[in-house]
Amino acid sequence: MTDRQTPSEKVWRRDEIESPCVQTCVVHPAERICVGCLRTIEEITGWSRMSAEERRAIMAELPDRAPRLKKRRGGREARIATDQT
Repeated sequence: MTDRQTPSEKVWRRDEIESPCVQTCVVHPAERICVGCLRTIEEITGWSRMSAEERRAIMAELPDRAPRLKKRRGGREARIATDQT
């Protein structure tokens, strides 16, 4: 911990596997994972009670979850197609 950290950063830093939280806490309605850290609600709420092994396993899974949030619903093209049908 350095003196340059803000008080909130000092609170969130621990000598253990750090949380992947990026303080953008929004749960995707369809995928049911946080768009910021990619964890499920259960993983977020249970993080402080998990062992280092459990945390490591979740951290290893997170990169594979990112593509689930990159799916687009169609945007303007989908709206135009729907309007024309």
